[in-house]
Amino acid sequence: MDQIKWWQDAFVYQIYPLSFCDSNNDGIGDIPGIISKLDYLKKLGVDVIWLSPVYSSPMDDNGYDISDYYQIDPLFGTMDDFIKLLHEVHLRGMKLIMDLVVNHTSDEHHWFQESRKSIDNPYRDYYVWRDVPTAITSVFSGSAWELDPQTSQYYFHLFSKKQPDLNWDNPDLRNEIYQMINFWLDQGIDGFRLDVIDLIGKDIDHFQLCDGPFLDQRLQEMYEACFKGRDVMTVGETPCLSASRVRDVTGGSAPLLNMVFQFGHVGLDEVPGQGKWNLKKLDIVELKRYFKHMQTSLYQTGWNSLFWANHDQPRAVSRYGNLQYRYESATMLATVLYGMQGTPYVYQGEELGMTGVSYTSLDQFKDIETHNMVKEKLALGWSMNDIMTAIYAKGRDNSRSPMQWDSSPYAGFSYVAPWMDVNPNYQEINAEHEQESIRSVFHYYQELFQIRKSSETFTKGSFELLEETHPFLFIYKRVNENHTLLVIGSFSDSIQSLLVSLPTNGKWLIQNQDIFSTNQHTSIPPYFAGIYEYKNRE
Repeated sequence: MDQIKWWQDAFVYQIYPLSFCDSNNDGIGDIPGIISKLDYLKKLGVDVIWLSPVYSSPMDDNGYDISDYYQIDPLFGTMDDFIKLLHEVHLRGMKLIMDLVVNHTSDEHHWFQESRKSIDNPYRDYYVWRDVPTAITSVFSGSAWELDPQTSQYYFHLFSKKQPDLNWDNPDLRNEIYQMINFWLDQGIDGFRLDVIDLIGKDIDHFQLCDGPFLDQRLQEMYEACFKGRDVMTVGETPCLSASRVRDVTGGSAPLLNMVFQFGHVGLDEVPGQGKWNLKKLDIVELKRYFKHMQTSLYQTGWNSLFWANHDQPRAVSRYGNLQYRYESATMLATVLYGMQGTPYVYQGEELGMTGVSYTSLDQFKDIETHNMVKEKLALGWSMNDIMTAIYAKGRDNSRSPMQWDSSPYAGFSYVAPWMDVNPNYQEINAEHEQESIRSVFHYYQELFQIRKSSETFTKGSFELLEETHPFLFIYKRVNENHTLLVIGSFSDSIQSLLVSLPTNGKWLIQNQDIFSTNQHTSIPPYFAGIYEYKNRE
């Protein structure tokens, strides 16, 4: 492996602006609120901030429906606020990447407003129009085609009907996108997270949507027009890319993208082929084999992102852990994930062990996907009990409740009722309490990332999965020239026997609790996590 790039061992922290910090007491998070918390992020050890969309938007999908790529939405502040944020981030030695959605826009974008006026409008071909709809369904339920009465044609939308897909076959459209990307890069930002970017290569008429036939060609063109020669970070959200395709996109001397988000692991708790709401128990053996496949397939040939949660995924500790062992679960999940090769990502509040929400009323849920799902499942005969069980497990609002800063009303997020209800457990789980406590998820994250940065084995070492068929223990080695890291995590609420021996010439770099040994064997407590380092024998 060549010299480590700055984005390979950077600790990336995702901010969901609506829910991070409200500075002007309108109940909505904003850019000045983010600025007020930069010292907190620096203290945690953050290197890169990933900022979810703050562009002008009617907020049908919480900012992922952009109506003007060049403007900051007044909900979040002004362009001056953004420039100040960028300056303050850089002042603290951190970097900032923006979220960018170029598969679709809002239907209130002026391109679409023009496009729908007539079939011969100059902007008509910026979007996808057809006389007859096909059988493609929307990610948000229902048909992906919407009849527009003005011209009696259908436009294509893989997400909300207020999010029409852009027509990437049109070179004029592509050039507009590249011009806009360069505008933001010229402001001094440090890169982009590219939303559902594997959809821009689709061939709709042949039903090739994810990882379509034109993807590499379009990523190459984007790279040449925007990223070549710039020391920036690019991460693509690519749910459909296989490990071999991730190598194609992120490998080589001039990768099309620096890294991707690949989602195989977060689909393991759903019934295959039946969508995210059809739940099944997570099989830890299956989870380990997925990570083994990605770790070995990309070793020295590509690059991946390490994440459990984000704005689209539920809180990790509620999903994969046990809230009776919240501290242990949260720290175990961090240990087994961030011990692997890839760029580590933390979703806001994950460093506190924030949990998912269990709102009692449907009105408390804000996500368009959730409300569309309720209508669809009721029509299919699902009971409300089954629907709510699915929402509590997989609903996107689980991760979107306001950040829990302290135990004051509204969790210190705002002085007024926020746009979305605060999780009632904020008085016990909040940043102030976590920073004051000796034994806290926050301090564990701090220590874990300091350890990760102190050893190149985390970035360069090979991966070897041990005890592959054990139903509860996730154990693997990271091996470099001189040192081996043994990473151990337990997904069990009972004591487990550790069958792997610990070499005597080593030491624990970090543990979330003590283990205990007898002459016969070593036992590890529920949700144990630790990293043991030892020198390779000559």
